[in-house]
Amino acid sequence: MTVLRSGVATDVGRARESNEDRAAAGDTLFAVADGMGGARGGEVAARLAIETLQSAYDRNPTMAGLREAFVAANGTIWEQSLRIDGLRGMGTTLTAAGLTVGPDGRDVMCLANVGDSRAYLVSGGRIRQITADHSLAEERVRHGEMTEAEAEVHPHRHILTRALGVGPDVDIDLWQLHVHTGDRLLLCSDGLTNEVAIEQIGQVLESVRDPRKAARALIDRANAHGGSDNVTAVVIDVLVGEEGTSEPADVARVAIEGTVIGPPTGPPTDDPPSAPTAPTVASILARPSPAPPSTEDPVTALQPAVGPAPGAAMSGNGVSGDVFVASASSVGVRTIPPPEYRAAPERDVAPLPRESRGERRRRMGTPRRITVRVLLFFLLLLAVPAGAIAVVRWYSMDNWYVAIDHGDLAVYQGRQGGFLGFKPKLLDRTKVTTTEVLPFRLPALRHTVDEPSLKAAEQYIANLHQEFVAEQNATPLDQQQ
Repeated sequence: MTVLRSGVATDVGRARESNEDRAAAGDTLFAVADGMGGARGGEVAARLAIETLQSAYDRNPTMAGLREAFVAANGTIWEQSLRIDGLRGMGTTLTAAGLTVGPDGRDVMCLANVGDSRAYLVSGGRIRQITADHSLAEERVRHGEMTEAEAEVHPHRHILTRALGVGPDVDIDLWQLHVHTGDRLLLCSDGLTNEVAIEQIGQVLESVRDPRKAARALIDRANAHGGSDNVTAVVIDVLVGEEGTSEPADVARVAIEGTVIGPPTGPPTDDPPSAPTAPTVASILARPSPAPPSTEDPVTALQPAVGPAPGAAMSGNGVSGDVFVASASSVGVRTIPPPEYRAAPERDVAPLPRESRGERRRRMGTPRRITVRVLLFFLLLLAVPAGAIAVVRWYSMDNWYVAIDHGDLAVYQGRQGGFLGFKPKLLDRTKVTTTEVLPFRLPALRHTVDEPSLKAAEQYIANLHQEFVAEQNATPLDQQQ
Protein backbone atom coordinates (compact mmCIF):
# COMPACT_ATOMS: atom_id res chain seq x y z
CA MET A 1 0.00 0.00 0.00
CA THR A 2 1.29 3.44 -0.95
CA VAL A 3 0.64 6.36 1.40
CA LEU A 4 1.02 9.92 0.16
CA ARG A 5 0.75 13.40 1.60
CA SER A 6 0.89 16.64 -0.35
CA GLY A 7 1.08 20.40 -0.18
CA VAL A 8 0.14 23.00 -2.79
CA ALA A 9 0.84 26.70 -3.22
CA THR A 10 0.18 29.20 -6.02
CA ASP A 11 0.93 32.89 -6.46
CA VAL A 12 0.26 35.59 -9.05
CA GLY A 13 3.92 36.59 -9.09
CA ARG A 14 5.32 40.10 -9.32
CA ALA A 15 4.55 40.97 -12.93
CA ARG A 16 1.04 39.64 -13.65
CA GLU A 17 -2.29 41.16 -12.65
CA SER A 18 -4.18 37.86 -12.44
CA ASN A 19 -3.31 34.24 -11.75
CA GLU A 20 -4.00 31.91 -14.69
CA ASP A 21 -2.54 28.88 -12.89
CA ARG A 22 -4.71 26.25 -11.26
CA ALA A 23 -3.77 23.21 -9.18
CA ALA A 24 -5.28 20.10 -7.61
CA ALA A 25 -4.00 18.05 -4.69
CA GLY A 26 -6.34 15.25 -3.62
CA ASP A 27 -5.79 11.84 -2.08
CA THR A 28 -4.56 10.14 -5.26
CA LEU A 29 -4.69 12.79 -8.02
CA PHE A 30 -2.43 15.83 -8.31
CA ALA A 31 -2.21 18.34 -11.15
CA VAL A 32 -0.95 21.74 -12.30
CA ALA A 33 -2.45 23.74 -15.19
CA ASP A 34 -1.03 26.97 -16.65
CA GLY A 35 -3.65 28.76 -18.72
CA MET A 36 -3.08 31.00 -21.75
CA GLY A 37 -5.17 33.12 -24.08
CA GLY A 38 -5.55 36.33 -22.11
CA ALA A 39 -6.47 36.76 -18.49
CA ARG A 40 -10.03 35.54 -18.92
CA GLY A 41 -9.28 32.75 -21.39
CA GLY A 42 -6.29 31.46 -19.46
CA GLU A 43 -8.17 31.33 -16.17
CA VAL A 44 -11.15 29.58 -17.76
CA ALA A 45 -9.02 27.03 -19.63
CA ALA A 46 -6.97 26.11 -16.54
CA ARG A 47 -10.07 25.85 -14.36
CA LEU A 48 -11.92 23.66 -16.88
CA ALA A 49 -8.86 21.44 -17.25
CA ILE A 50 -8.57 20.79 -13.52
CA GLU A 51 -12.29 20.31 -12.94
CA THR A 52 -12.75 17.96 -15.89
CA LEU A 53 -9.61 16.02 -15.02
CA GLN A 54 -10.77 15.41 -11.46
CA SER A 55 -14.27 14.38 -12.47
CA ALA A 56 -13.14 12.03 -15.23
CA TYR A 57 -10.31 10.43 -13.27
CA ASP A 58 -12.59 9.76 -10.30
CA ARG A 59 -14.71 7.59 -12.59
CA ASN A 60 -11.74 5.55 -13.82
CA PRO A 61 -8.60 5.93 -11.66
CA THR A 62 -6.22 4.03 -13.98
CA MET A 63 -3.54 4.88 -16.52
CA ALA A 64 -6.15 4.62 -19.25
CA GLY A 65 -8.47 6.72 -17.10
CA LEU A 66 -5.83 9.43 -16.76
CA ARG A 67 -5.38 9.56 -20.52
CA GLU A 68 -9.18 9.66 -20.98
CA ALA A 69 -9.39 12.49 -18.44
CA PHE A 70 -6.89 14.51 -20.49
CA VAL A 71 -8.97 13.83 -23.63
CA ALA A 72 -12.13 14.94 -21.80
CA ALA A 73 -10.42 18.11 -20.54
CA ASN A 74 -9.20 18.93 -24.04
CA GLY A 75 -12.71 18.46 -25.45
CA THR A 76 -14.35 20.58 -22.76
CA ILE A 77 -11.99 23.51 -23.33
CA TRP A 78 -12.19 23.20 -27.13
CA GLU A 79 -16.00 23.18 -27.18
CA GLN A 80 -16.17 26.12 -24.76
CA SER A 81 -13.83 28.14 -26.97
CA LEU A 82 -16.16 27.53 -29.94
CA ARG A 83 -19.24 28.68 -28.06
CA ILE A 84 -17.94 31.93 -26.60
CA ASP A 85 -16.22 34.49 -28.82
CA GLY A 86 -14.22 35.99 -25.97
CA LEU A 87 -12.65 32.61 -25.22
CA ARG A 88 -11.46 31.72 -28.70
CA GLY A 89 -7.89 30.54 -28.78
CA MET A 90 -7.70 29.76 -25.09
CA GLY A 91 -5.69 26.78 -23.93
CA THR A 92 -3.69 25.46 -21.05
CA THR A 93 -0.83 23.20 -20.11
CA LEU A 94 -1.65 20.27 -17.87
CA THR A 95 0.63 17.96 -15.93
CA ALA A 96 -0.95 15.38 -13.63
CA ALA A 97 0.05 12.44 -11.46
CA GLY A 98 -2.38 9.77 -10.34
CA LEU A 99 -1.83 6.87 -7.92
CA THR A 100 -3.34 3.64 -9.19
CA VAL A 101 -2.71 -0.11 -9.40
CA GLY A 102 -0.64 -1.41 -12.28
CA PRO A 103 -1.19 -4.58 -14.32
CA ASP A 104 1.12 -6.50 -11.98
CA GLY A 105 -0.94 -5.56 -8.93
CA ARG A 106 1.66 -3.10 -7.58
CA ASP A 107 0.86 0.51 -6.81
CA VAL A 108 2.15 2.82 -9.53
CA MET A 109 2.26 6.56 -10.10
CA CYS A 110 0.96 7.51 -13.54
CA LEU A 111 2.18 10.78 -15.05
CA ALA A 112 0.73 12.63 -18.00
CA ASN A 113 1.59 16.01 -19.46
CA VAL A 114 0.83 18.40 -22.26
CA GLY A 115 2.79 21.65 -22.49
CA ASP A 116 5.71 22.86 -20.39
CA SER A 117 4.47 22.43 -16.83
CA ARG A 118 6.93 19.94 -15.38
CA ALA A 119 7.16 16.94 -13.10
CA TYR A 120 10.31 16.26 -11.03
CA LEU A 121 11.25 13.34 -8.82
CA VAL A 122 13.61 13.51 -5.84
CA SER A 123 14.91 10.06 -5.00
CA GLY A 124 18.11 8.63 -3.59
CA GLY A 125 19.65 12.05 -3.06
CA ARG A 126 19.10 13.21 -6.65
CA ILE A 127 16.52 15.27 -8.49
CA ARG A 128 15.37 14.35 -11.99
CA GLN A 129 13.04 16.03 -14.45
CA ILE A 130 10.59 13.37 -15.68
CA THR A 131 8.50 15.24 -18.24
CA ALA A 132 9.73 16.82 -21.47
CA ASP A 133 8.68 20.38 -22.36
CA HIS A 134 6.47 20.72 -25.42
CA SER A 135 8.03 23.98 -26.57
CA LEU A 136 9.56 24.92 -29.88
CA ALA A 137 13.07 25.31 -28.50
CA GLU A 138 12.98 21.99 -26.61
CA GLU A 139 11.60 20.16 -29.65
CA ARG A 140 14.55 21.45 -31.69
CA VAL A 141 16.98 20.35 -28.97
CA ARG A 142 15.48 16.86 -28.98
CA HIS A 143 15.86 16.71 -32.77
CA GLY A 144 19.49 17.79 -32.49
CA GLU A 145 18.84 21.09 -34.27
CA MET A 146 19.83 23.28 -31.32
CA THR A 147 22.09 23.05 -28.31
CA GLU A 148 20.83 23.43 -24.76
CA ALA A 149 22.74 26.68 -24.37
CA GLU A 150 21.07 28.07 -27.47
CA ALA A 151 17.67 26.93 -26.28
CA GLU A 152 18.04 28.77 -22.97
CA VAL A 153 18.29 32.14 -24.74
CA HIS A 154 16.28 31.40 -27.89
CA PRO A 155 13.37 33.84 -28.47
CA HIS A 156 11.04 30.86 -29.10
CA ARG A 157 11.83 29.05 -25.87
CA HIS A 158 8.40 29.98 -24.42
CA ILE A 159 6.36 29.07 -27.52
CA LEU A 160 4.39 25.86 -27.03
CA THR A 161 3.95 23.12 -29.60
CA ARG A 162 1.19 21.42 -27.60
CA ALA A 163 -1.56 22.62 -25.31
CA LEU A 164 -4.99 21.45 -24.16
CA GLY A 165 -8.06 23.01 -25.76
CA VAL A 166 -6.55 24.52 -28.92
CA GLY A 167 -7.84 21.77 -31.20
CA PRO A 168 -10.15 18.75 -31.22
CA ASP A 169 -7.24 16.31 -30.80
CA VAL A 170 -4.23 16.32 -28.51
CA ASP A 171 -1.02 14.32 -28.12
CA ILE A 172 -0.37 13.25 -24.52
CA ASP A 173 2.88 12.03 -23.00
CA LEU A 174 2.28 9.24 -20.50
CA TRP A 175 4.66 7.84 -17.89
CA GLN A 176 4.37 5.15 -15.25
CA LEU A 177 6.77 4.61 -12.34
CA HIS A 178 7.00 2.76 -9.04
CA VAL A 179 7.88 5.10 -6.18
CA HIS A 180 9.87 4.25 -3.08
CA THR A 181 9.40 5.25 0.53
CA GLY A 182 10.98 8.67 1.00
CA ASP A 183 10.61 9.78 -2.62
CA ARG A 184 9.20 13.24 -3.32
CA LEU A 185 7.43 14.42 -6.49
CA LEU A 186 7.05 18.01 -7.67
CA LEU A 187 4.55 19.27 -10.24
CA CYS A 188 5.02 22.92 -11.18
CA SER A 189 4.26 25.59 -13.76
CA ASP A 190 7.00 27.27 -15.77
CA GLY A 191 6.78 30.30 -13.49
CA LEU A 192 8.99 28.31 -11.13
CA THR A 193 11.41 26.70 -13.58
CA ASN A 194 11.97 29.96 -15.48
CA GLU A 195 13.24 31.59 -12.29
CA VAL A 196 14.80 28.88 -10.11
CA ALA A 197 17.55 26.47 -11.14
CA ILE A 198 17.04 22.76 -10.66
CA GLU A 199 19.82 22.66 -8.05
CA GLN A 200 17.99 25.24 -5.93
CA ILE A 201 14.69 23.43 -6.39
CA GLY A 202 16.37 20.25 -5.18
CA GLN A 203 17.83 21.99 -2.14
CA VAL A 204 14.40 23.25 -1.08
CA LEU A 205 12.79 19.85 -1.59
CA GLU A 206 15.53 18.18 0.46
CA SER A 207 15.61 20.69 3.30
CA VAL A 208 11.94 21.61 3.92
CA ARG A 209 10.14 18.69 5.54
CA ASP A 210 6.50 19.76 5.34
CA PRO A 211 5.20 19.54 1.71
CA ARG A 212 2.99 22.61 2.07
CA LYS A 213 5.88 24.68 3.42
CA ALA A 214 8.14 23.30 0.69
CA ALA A 215 5.68 24.41 -2.01
CA ARG A 216 5.51 27.86 -0.41
CA ALA A 217 9.29 28.08 -0.17
CA LEU A 218 9.64 27.31 -3.88
CA ILE A 219 7.23 30.09 -4.75
CA ASP A 220 9.09 32.50 -2.50
CA ARG A 221 12.31 31.60 -4.35
CA ALA A 222 10.66 32.29 -7.72
CA ASN A 223 9.36 35.67 -6.57
CA ALA A 224 12.73 36.56 -5.07
CA HIS A 225 14.33 35.89 -8.47
CA GLY A 226 11.90 38.21 -10.28
CA GLY A 227 8.48 36.56 -10.22
CA SER A 228 7.89 37.33 -13.91
CA ASP A 229 4.99 34.86 -14.22
CA ASN A 230 2.34 33.08 -12.19
CA VAL A 231 3.93 30.28 -10.21
CA THR A 232 2.40 27.09 -8.82
CA ALA A 233 3.90 24.07 -7.06
CA VAL A 234 2.43 20.79 -5.83
CA VAL A 235 4.75 18.70 -3.62
CA ILE A 236 3.89 15.03 -3.08
CA ASP A 237 5.61 12.92 -0.40
CA VAL A 238 5.71 9.13 -0.55
CA LEU A 239 5.32 8.27 3.13
CA VAL A 240 4.98 4.57 2.39
CA GLY A 241 6.03 3.08 -0.91
CA GLU A 242 8.19 0.30 -2.24
CA GLU A 243 11.35 -0.56 -0.36
CA GLY A 244 14.58 0.25 -2.15
CA THR A 245 18.19 1.19 -1.70
CA SER A 246 19.30 4.73 -0.95
CA GLU A 247 20.92 4.94 -4.40
CA PRO A 248 18.55 5.57 -7.34
CA ALA A 249 18.59 3.18 -10.25
CA ASP A 250 19.65 4.35 -13.72
CA VAL A 251 16.84 5.58 -15.94
CA ALA A 252 16.88 5.08 -19.69
CA ARG A 253 15.49 8.06 -21.56
CA VAL A 254 12.71 7.29 -23.99
CA ALA A 255 10.45 9.24 -26.31
CA ILE A 256 6.78 8.75 -25.52
CA GLU A 257 4.23 9.82 -28.09
CA GLY A 258 0.58 8.85 -27.81
CA THR A 259 -1.86 10.26 -30.37
CA VAL A 260 -5.32 10.16 -28.86
CA ILE A 261 -8.65 10.65 -30.50
CA GLY A 262 -10.42 13.78 -29.33
CA PRO A 263 -14.13 14.51 -28.87
CA PRO A 264 -16.58 14.81 -31.78
CA THR A 265 -15.77 17.84 -33.89
CA GLY A 266 -19.22 18.48 -35.31
CA PRO A 267 -20.90 21.85 -34.76
CA PRO A 268 -22.45 22.46 -31.33
CA THR A 269 -26.19 22.20 -31.05
CA ASP A 270 -26.68 25.92 -30.34
CA ASP A 271 -25.05 26.91 -33.65
CA PRO A 272 -21.97 28.77 -32.48
CA PRO A 273 -19.75 30.81 -34.77
CA SER A 274 -17.55 28.90 -37.15
CA ALA A 275 -14.62 27.14 -35.53
CA PRO A 276 -11.11 28.42 -35.97
CA THR A 277 -8.69 26.20 -37.79
CA ALA A 278 -7.08 23.63 -35.52
CA PRO A 279 -3.47 24.58 -34.93
CA THR A 280 -0.58 22.37 -35.91
CA VAL A 281 3.07 22.33 -34.88
CA ALA A 282 3.68 24.70 -37.78
CA SER A 283 1.11 27.16 -36.42
CA ILE A 284 2.62 27.14 -32.94
CA LEU A 285 1.11 28.60 -29.83
CA ALA A 286 2.64 31.86 -28.69
CA ARG A 287 2.61 32.63 -24.99
CA PRO A 288 3.66 35.84 -23.23
CA SER A 289 7.36 35.43 -22.58
CA PRO A 290 8.48 36.01 -19.01
CA ALA A 291 11.77 37.66 -18.26
CA PRO A 292 14.77 35.60 -19.41
CA PRO A 293 16.04 33.30 -16.70
CA SER A 294 19.25 34.16 -14.97
CA THR A 295 22.35 32.57 -16.45
CA GLU A 296 23.03 31.27 -12.96
CA ASP A 297 19.85 29.15 -13.05
CA PRO A 298 20.30 26.57 -15.82
CA VAL A 299 17.52 23.99 -15.94
CA THR A 300 18.55 20.37 -16.15
CA ALA A 301 16.05 18.39 -18.23
CA LEU A 302 15.49 14.74 -19.01
CA GLN A 303 15.69 14.64 -22.80
CA PRO A 304 13.90 12.01 -24.89
CA ALA A 305 16.22 9.81 -26.93
CA VAL A 306 16.04 6.54 -28.75
CA GLY A 307 15.11 3.80 -26.26
CA PRO A 308 13.50 0.41 -25.90
CA ALA A 309 10.14 -0.41 -27.30
CA PRO A 310 7.06 1.08 -25.61
CA GLY A 311 5.91 -0.90 -22.62
CA ALA A 312 9.36 -2.04 -21.56
CA ALA A 313 10.47 -1.55 -17.99
CA MET A 314 13.24 1.00 -17.72
CA SER A 315 15.75 1.94 -15.01
CA GLY A 316 18.36 4.69 -14.75
CA ASN A 317 19.88 7.64 -12.89
CA GLY A 318 17.58 9.66 -10.72
CA VAL A 319 14.25 7.81 -10.82
CA SER A 320 13.65 5.44 -7.95
CA GLY A 321 11.91 2.28 -9.01
CA ASP A 322 10.84 1.07 -12.44
CA VAL A 323 9.74 3.45 -15.19
CA PHE A 324 7.50 2.24 -17.99
CA VAL A 325 6.45 3.72 -21.29
CA ALA A 326 2.70 3.82 -21.79
CA SER A 327 1.74 1.68 -24.78
CA ALA A 328 -1.36 0.68 -26.68
CA SER A 329 -1.59 -2.51 -24.64
CA SER A 330 -1.36 -0.69 -21.31
CA VAL A 331 -3.64 2.27 -21.95
CA GLY A 332 -5.65 1.30 -25.00
CA VAL A 333 -4.59 4.16 -27.28
CA ARG A 334 -3.49 4.26 -30.89
CA THR A 335 0.18 5.15 -31.12
CA ILE A 336 2.17 6.83 -33.87
CA PRO A 337 5.89 6.06 -34.03
CA PRO A 338 7.84 9.07 -32.81
CA PRO A 339 10.04 10.95 -35.25
CA GLU A 340 13.59 9.67 -35.50
CA TYR A 341 15.25 11.46 -32.62
CA ARG A 342 18.96 11.93 -32.43
CA ALA A 343 20.26 11.39 -28.96
CA ALA A 344 20.93 14.68 -27.22
CA PRO A 345 24.18 15.00 -25.24
CA GLU A 346 23.86 13.37 -21.83
CA ARG A 347 23.13 15.86 -19.08
CA ASP A 348 23.81 14.86 -15.51
CA VAL A 349 21.13 15.31 -12.94
CA ALA A 350 21.89 17.67 -10.09
CA PRO A 351 23.33 15.73 -7.14
CA LEU A 352 21.91 16.68 -3.78
CA PRO A 353 23.64 16.55 -0.39
CA ARG A 354 23.69 13.00 0.97
CA GLU A 355 20.70 12.61 3.26
CA SER A 356 21.30 10.90 6.56
CA ARG A 357 18.80 8.54 8.14
CA GLY A 358 17.92 11.17 10.75
CA GLU A 359 17.36 13.88 8.13
CA ARG A 360 15.16 11.55 6.14
CA ARG A 361 13.11 10.72 9.23
CA ARG A 362 12.65 14.43 9.96
CA ARG A 363 11.61 15.24 6.38
CA MET A 364 9.15 12.35 6.21
CA GLY A 365 7.79 12.91 9.72
CA THR A 366 8.64 9.34 10.74
CA PRO A 367 8.79 8.84 14.51
CA ARG A 368 12.39 8.31 15.57
CA ARG A 369 13.52 5.27 17.49
CA ILE A 370 14.43 5.63 21.17
CA THR A 371 18.21 5.82 21.53
CA VAL A 372 20.44 6.22 24.59
CA ARG A 373 20.81 9.89 23.76
CA VAL A 374 17.05 10.37 23.51
CA LEU A 375 16.54 8.47 26.77
CA LEU A 376 19.13 10.61 28.56
CA PHE A 377 17.47 13.72 27.21
CA PHE A 378 14.07 12.71 28.60
CA LEU A 379 15.65 11.75 31.94
CA LEU A 380 17.20 15.21 32.07
CA LEU A 381 13.85 16.79 31.34
CA LEU A 382 12.32 14.82 34.22
CA ALA A 383 15.24 15.60 36.53
CA VAL A 384 14.85 19.37 36.24
CA PRO A 385 11.32 19.60 37.72
CA ALA A 386 12.09 16.81 40.18
CA GLY A 387 15.12 18.74 41.41
CA ALA A 388 13.11 21.93 41.68
CA ILE A 389 10.48 20.16 43.79
CA ALA A 390 13.19 18.71 46.03
CA VAL A 391 14.70 22.14 46.62
CA VAL A 392 11.33 23.68 47.47
CA ARG A 393 10.52 20.84 49.85
CA TRP A 394 13.88 21.15 51.56
CA TYR A 395 13.44 24.88 52.07
CA SER A 396 9.87 24.57 53.30
CA MET A 397 10.70 21.84 55.84
CA ASP A 398 14.11 23.08 57.03
CA ASN A 399 12.61 25.00 59.95
CA TRP A 400 11.12 24.28 63.39
CA TYR A 401 8.96 26.47 65.56
CA VAL A 402 7.08 26.41 68.87
CA ALA A 403 3.39 27.34 68.92
CA ILE A 404 0.26 26.93 71.02
CA ASP A 405 -2.00 24.06 70.02
CA HIS A 406 -5.29 23.87 71.92
CA GLY A 407 -3.71 25.26 75.05
CA ASP A 408 -0.60 23.05 74.91
CA LEU A 409 2.87 23.98 73.70
CA ALA A 410 3.74 22.07 70.50
CA VAL A 411 6.70 21.73 68.12
CA TYR A 412 6.12 21.99 64.33
CA GLN A 413 8.43 21.34 61.39
CA GLY A 414 8.03 23.61 58.35
CA ARG A 415 7.11 27.18 57.58
CA GLN A 416 4.21 28.75 59.43
CA GLY A 417 1.21 28.75 57.07
CA GLY A 418 2.98 26.47 54.59
CA PHE A 419 5.14 27.19 51.50
CA LEU A 420 4.22 26.34 47.87
CA GLY A 421 1.89 23.55 48.91
CA PHE A 422 4.08 22.06 51.64
CA LYS A 423 2.20 22.32 54.97
CA PRO A 424 3.95 22.33 58.39
CA LYS A 425 3.96 19.02 60.25
CA LEU A 426 3.19 18.58 63.98
CA LEU A 427 6.12 16.76 65.58
CA ASP A 428 5.43 16.92 69.33
CA ARG A 429 2.56 18.16 71.46
CA THR A 430 4.04 18.54 74.95
CA LYS A 431 2.22 18.35 78.25
CA VAL A 432 3.22 21.91 79.08
CA THR A 433 0.15 24.11 78.94
CA THR A 434 -0.14 27.87 78.66
CA THR A 435 -0.98 28.01 82.39
CA GLU A 436 2.52 26.66 83.11
CA VAL A 437 4.28 29.45 81.30
CA LEU A 438 4.89 32.94 82.63
CA PRO A 439 2.28 35.34 81.26
CA PHE A 440 4.77 37.66 79.56
CA ARG A 441 5.97 34.70 77.35
CA LEU A 442 2.53 34.03 75.86
CA PRO A 443 2.46 36.83 73.20
CA ALA A 444 5.62 35.45 71.56
CA LEU A 445 4.27 31.93 71.63
CA ARG A 446 1.04 33.05 69.96
CA HIS A 447 3.13 34.40 67.04
CA THR A 448 5.33 31.26 67.12
CA VAL A 449 9.00 31.06 68.03
CA ASP A 450 11.42 29.70 65.38
CA GLU A 451 14.21 27.35 66.39
CA PRO A 452 17.07 25.83 64.33
CA SER A 453 16.24 22.21 65.18
CA LEU A 454 13.77 19.90 66.90
CA LYS A 455 16.12 19.54 69.88
CA ALA A 456 16.40 23.30 70.25
CA ALA A 457 12.60 23.68 70.13
CA GLU A 458 12.09 21.05 72.83
CA GLN A 459 14.78 22.66 74.99
CA TYR A 460 13.04 26.03 74.60
CA ILE A 461 9.79 24.58 75.95
CA ALA A 462 11.62 22.91 78.83
CA ASN A 463 13.26 26.23 79.75
CA LEU A 464 9.86 27.99 79.75
CA HIS A 465 8.46 25.37 82.11
CA GLN A 466 11.51 25.51 84.42
CA GLU A 467 11.26 29.29 84.47
CA PHE A 468 7.62 29.04 85.57
CA VAL A 469 8.41 26.46 88.28
CA ALA A 470 11.28 28.55 89.60
CA GLU A 471 9.05 31.56 89.81
CA GLN A 472 6.41 29.63 91.71
CA ASN A 473 8.93 28.27 94.23
CA ALA A 474 10.51 31.66 94.95
CA THR A 475 9.74 33.07 98.53
CA PRO A 476 8.01 36.45 98.38
CA LEU A 477 9.98 39.32 100.15
CA ASP A 478 7.14 40.27 102.43
CA GLN A 479 7.12 36.74 103.81
CA GLN A 480 10.92 36.82 104.46
CA GLN A 481 10.63 40.03 106.54
